[in-house]
Parts: sequence; structure tokens; C-alpha cells
Amino acid sequence: MNMPDLIHDGESAAAVSSLRSAVMLLGRRLKHQRVDESLSPTEMSVLGTLARCGSATPGELARKEHVQPPSMTRIVALLEAKGLVRLEPHPEDRRQKMVSRTEQAEAMLAESRSKRNAWLAGLAEGLDEDEWDKLRAAAPVLEKLAHL
Repeated sequence: MNMPDLIHDGESAAAVSSLRSAVMLLGRRLKHQRVDESLSPTEMSVLGTLARCGSATPGELARKEHVQPPSMTRIVALLEAKGLVRLEPHPEDRRQKMVSRTEQAEAMLAESRSKRNAWLAGLAEGLDEDEWDKLRAAAPVLEKLAHL
């Protein structure tokens, strides 16, 4: 089934709408489960991207985060001022810098993941076994959607 079919088929359109609504609501609620309230959701997202992908140039981070390069430059500068990232010379291109997480960022991310996982696990306790099995099976598909 291609995308126009998903949008025009009544049952599929309802499922897409329900998925969008649920993902948005969970995302908003999850954003409030932060360890460091001084960091914006965008700053946390950049640190998460660095955790998943390793060091990157500001341009690469901008593409992965779907923001303009000047915006990423400002975000990286804020994170550097907070001691959460460091800039190092690019190994092949002297004009560029590589952004990487600091130990402080790694510790904060681990604590944040733990807090958010505990919050989600608490929600999941309200599911019956069949619902939990379906959610567990859906997790890889949702992960794939998030990175398309």
C-alpha cells in the first residue's frame, strides 16, 4: 500500500490520525520527564543524536536534527558553554570542527534515560499482557518511523 492509499482509505486514515495523536501526546508528556530543566528539548535531542551517532560536524547535526546550520551553530555554542559538548579539529578537513559529548553530558543523558524509562515503565504497568505484547512488537516499527 502506498502513502496516498493510507491517507484516503478510511480505516488507514483513522489509524494514521490515531498514531499521530498518540505519538504527539506521549512526546509532550515525555519532554517533561527531564533531569536538567535548563536544557531545551532541542538541546537534549542534539545530545541524544551525538549519543546514537557519535561525533559529528555541526552541519551533519543540523541535517540529522532537521534544523538550519546557523541554528545548530547556536545550539552547539550553548551546549559547549554548559560543558556538555566539546569541539575538536576535524581529522580530515581543517575548516571544520567535530562536536562530541563530554563525560558530564554522558552522565546527564544516562540519568535522563533512566528517569524517562522509569516513567514509561510506570505507564506500561497499566497495560494488560496482550497490550504489552503488542506495544513491545510495535517498538521497532516506531523506532524505524522516527528515523525515516
